[in-house]
Amino acid sequence: MTPTPRPTVSTVQIRIDHHSAVHLAAATARALAQQCAMPGAMPDQAAVLASELASNLDKHASAGTLYLQPALLGGGLEILAADDGPGMPDLRQALTDGYTTTATLGAGLGAVARIATDFTIRTQLGTGTWACARLAPPDTQQPSQAIGSLCLPVETEQDCGDACAAADTEDARTAIVIDGLGHGPRAAEAAQTALRVFHRTHDHPLADILTTMHRALRRTRGAAVGALRLWPAQAQFCGIGNVRAAVLSHHATHRRLTGQPGVVGLNMPAPRTHSIPLEPAATTVLYSDGIDERWTHSPSRFLLQLPPGLQALALAHSYRRTRDDAGVLVAKAPGNPRA
Repeated sequence: MTPTPRPTVSTVQIRIDHHSAVHLAAATARALAQQCAMPGAMPDQAAVLASELASNLDKHASAGTLYLQPALLGGGLEILAADDGPGMPDLRQALTDGYTTTATLGAGLGAVARIATDFTIRTQLGTGTWACARLAPPDTQQPSQAIGSLCLPVETEQDCGDACAAADTEDARTAIVIDGLGHGPRAAEAAQTALRVFHRTHDHPLADILTTMHRALRRTRGAAVGALRLWPAQAQFCGIGNVRAAVLSHHATHRRLTGQPGVVGLNMPAPRTHSIPLEPAATTVLYSDGIDERWTHSPSRFLLQLPPGLQALALAHSYRRTRDDAGVLVAKAPGNPRA
């Protein structure tokens, strides 16, 4: 199965620190939907989703941020919202049309749930709220709840040197996180070169994918790369450089793996592939060194029990190192009983 090429833009981040940011969020979502060639009224629907989620952050949250990006699998786009606010005491009531605590029409989250192709939201009192609204054309593969990712550039840069991708075959899911050396345009060039190789070779053995990338990246500054292949009861990991993997259950971190020393495109050793047994409902995380690895030491039960899309959001929002590009991908295997 050949993956549908995704637009090669990084995640767009909009901090909702003033009411004017709500209008920026709507305009950005409309433009991104148009870039994704979403038909008919869907760009306007994307603008409504972004406006409602941003308005909710503006009214109720602290340190609220909206993230917008093309969907990793399937068509369309994702609009994600994260905050460090008080949380919602009654999420079901908050999703009811007409419910409001601020003397407004209260269309907010109820409208998001109706318009979005898929809407996932979790909240915890005293911690915050995490939400992901996916919007996809009806004739495309529906967005997958069993995978999520974000790639964020250094705060002073527009180009992102980290990239994520995934592709499904009949019996497995293959995912990759690429970290171009350094940051800025040259790091982004290396990451996008590696990404193009992945789209051509995603069904090859993992070590062969990295070897092909090594040849393609020789005229770039190089990259760290972590590749993952998931089956319902087993995973394989193959990595070069500082891209890490972690295997999670709903209760704990069970495995931590780091790529071999080296740089793909410059000084890569012969890549080794590691096999990892997976328990039912296990989740696997790939992440670059722009995500602080200390999150694996004692993750909260709330974080561990988030679905993959919201887990990626929580890691990028709460554990990102803002002085480096950051990429994180969270996935379950296809056929996983809780995927």
